[in-house]
Amino acid sequence: MSQMTPHEPRGDRQSRSPKRHRRAGTEPLTARSDLVLRSVLSTAALIVFALATAGFAWWATSSSTDSSPSSTVLGVLAAVCGVLLLVAVLDLAVIRRRRSGQRD
Repeated sequence: MSQMTPHEPRGDRQSRSPKRHRRAGTEPLTARSDLVLRSVLSTAALIVFALATAGFAWWATSSSTDSSPSSTVLGVLAAVCGVLLLVAVLDLAVIRRRRSGQRD
């Protein structure tokens, strides 16, 4: 019986990673991310950052010029939350694509 290293595929199993990329870790060949957990976390992030973006934007527009924090700071916070909202939306799109790939 020959010994196999952790990086060699066993028998007729096909590795999903491209052949041109050399694996450096010791994770199993069939490792998968937990798409359900990622979906829950991304959905929660989407809700939180959507509300935060809207809240900071509304606060920035309704604040006076001499208020603290300034409308500029609030606008920056709204923009940062908007970027994080976009990241959550993109992650949900990736999750949807990976789930449809698993069904085939």
